[in-house]
Amino acid sequence: MRTKTLKKNKINIVTLGCSKNVYDSEVLMGQLRANKKDVAHEQEGNIVVVNTCGFIDNAKEESVNTILEYVRKKEEGLVDKVFVTGCLSERYKPDLQKEIPDVDEYFGTRDLPHLLKALGADYKHELIGERLLTTPKNYAYLKIAEGCDRPCSFCAIPLMRGKHRSTPIEDLVTEATSLAAQGVKELILIAQDLTYYGLDLYKKRALAELLRALVKVEGIEWIRLHYAFPTGFPMDVLEVMKNEPKICKYLDIPLQHISDPILKSMRRGTTQEKTTRLLREMREAMPEMAIRTTLIVGYPGETQEDFNTLKQWVKDMRFERLGCFTYSHEENTHAYQLQDDVPDEVKQERANEIMEIQSQISWELNQQTVGETFRCIIDRKEGNYFVGRTQFDSPDVDNEVLVDATQHYLKIGEFVDITIDEAADFDLYGSPVTIPEATA
Repeated sequence: MRTKTLKKNKINIVTLGCSKNVYDSEVLMGQLRANKKDVAHEQEGNIVVVNTCGFIDNAKEESVNTILEYVRKKEEGLVDKVFVTGCLSERYKPDLQKEIPDVDEYFGTRDLPHLLKALGADYKHELIGERLLTTPKNYAYLKIAEGCDRPCSFCAIPLMRGKHRSTPIEDLVTEATSLAAQGVKELILIAQDLTYYGLDLYKKRALAELLRALVKVEGIEWIRLHYAFPTGFPMDVLEVMKNEPKICKYLDIPLQHISDPILKSMRRGTTQEKTTRLLREMREAMPEMAIRTTLIVGYPGETQEDFNTLKQWVKDMRFERLGCFTYSHEENTHAYQLQDDVPDEVKQERANEIMEIQSQISWELNQQTVGETFRCIIDRKEGNYFVGRTQFDSPDVDNEVLVDATQHYLKIGEFVDITIDEAADFDLYGSPVTIPEATA
């Protein structure tokens, strides 16, 4: 027989999925803390909130398994209540209520006030920028917009996050100032589409204007741009990047594919010629910039010829950073009406081929860094290494700089000049630059 736990109410927030979910969990935790609630991130607690991801099959499976795990703990008396929020809950709420009825309540991505009420808390409108950070103390995500207006055929984000809504510049500056006061040195700007920023509020693309405002925030030393859509990219952003040392020479611009028939079916609003021209203009404007992209293989109708075009293009473009995913056939997307005709094993083989090509490119580019000195931020200590990053690398997805902790001591969260001694395909090994002591 199930008995109620005797623990004092402690709310455990469990986060799955992307950086936008991390941000949402941090906002939720900030609201709960302001309501004097005992809240923790992925620790023990008798009340559990699972912030789910519903983007692709693997993410959905992980979310469902996590919900079932906590429902089982509820049945065993280890937790008292289980709430579910986030993208999966937004997209499949009726199905989830039917299939997993033991969850106390389901909430969507725009239901924060209702979720807080269920947790015995009030939504506090005045808490602009107040969050409990779950990232290492030196960096934080800054979500500059929610939702997306793009019509990409494969993507379910608009179903889960709604239309594009920019956050006003003054609110983002307030939030950045608050983060800097907590010791954050690096802001990672995120949105479904950074390049669309401002069109709804200011009737113009205002990313460059936002960047000019954020670089003035004292204490912030790096600003990094994630998820820029290639169509309509505002080139004035590169001008700001070039002239403002705080803005990392780094751009995450998911391109998804390059074969014209696939781009057309994906509804990307561009062609191989236009995309290649844009990248060349970017390289010309800022040769030192690291460009990161992501690709999808196995999209419906992708022929061997389409894939060969993509492979050759990856070889030609020599991206500094690249990730590759297999296509996931998502209900209610435009592509769902197409036949998912590329077998799973072929999808995986193609993804592996792309990553093998990128691994070689990355190795060759990394060899050029040996002997060079880079300003790095130290994120953590792992085993016998301090782990840091250059301005050309984002956390969790890009190269890391490893420093032997048995030979050197570094402060986590601080910037250090590191000379690269050795390079692998995705890791750099280096030594901190020592400053000679002044002689009498």
